[in-house]
Amino acid sequence: MTTAAIELRGVRHTYEEVEVLHGIDLRIEPGEVFGFLGHNGAGKTTAINILTTLVEPTGGTARVCGFDVVAERNDVTRCIGYLPSDVRLYGHMTARENLEFFAKLSGVASPRKAVAETLDYLECAELADLRMGSFSTGMRQRIGIAQAVLHRPKVLFLDEPTAGLDPLGVRQLRETILRLNRDLGMTVFMNTHLLSEVAKVCTTIGVLNHGNLVYKDSITETTRRFPNEASLEDVYALMQVVPS
Repeated sequence: MTTAAIELRGVRHTYEEVEVLHGIDLRIEPGEVFGFLGHNGAGKTTAINILTTLVEPTGGTARVCGFDVVAERNDVTRCIGYLPSDVRLYGHMTARENLEFFAKLSGVASPRKAVAETLDYLECAELADLRMGSFSTGMRQRIGIAQAVLHRPKVLFLDEPTAGLDPLGVRQLRETILRLNRDLGMTVFMNTHLLSEVAKVCTTIGVLNHGNLVYKDSITETTRRFPNEASLEDVYALMQVVPS
């Protein structure tokens, strides 16, 4: 069996004496684009924070690229890229300066070359020498993704990446995700509530409801399993059952 890109076994997390994840089991294979769906407060961001080593699970184990997120934290951080819901870049610096700064912090070889190649690949070289304080949400998101993939990670985590984007920004993000997956074989884990984009981008979906993983399957199998549902929104609604 190949090593999973992402694997959670019995993962639990308690915050201020409230358990927000209840023993999550999840396996994502290399090369998948995984859409993690759930209402606000379902536990999606907690799960992504565990997988990106920002918080430790209260129970169970989580592995990324075969590395334990607690015991092998440094190995995990080297093989992942992460775009948080609030992109944190310096407004007084240009996009290029921001990226070169973070490339050096991350130990990227030849930071200047890596930044130039990444900007060209993501088709945002025209933003390189503009100060980021004047950037729109969509522009910041494009540079945020550039930062996340500077070191060519095996797994890319995106936390609500479409939040605040206009339709053009959503389309550009979709095209970027598909290119990274197709060209570089990058596994993508995307927290989202935008179901229309999940259907267009993701190969697999999971639904988190009140800290429980209540559904996980491929988009293809989901449409076969629910042939009478008008849309993915209807399938999602079926999964949103408040536990007794």
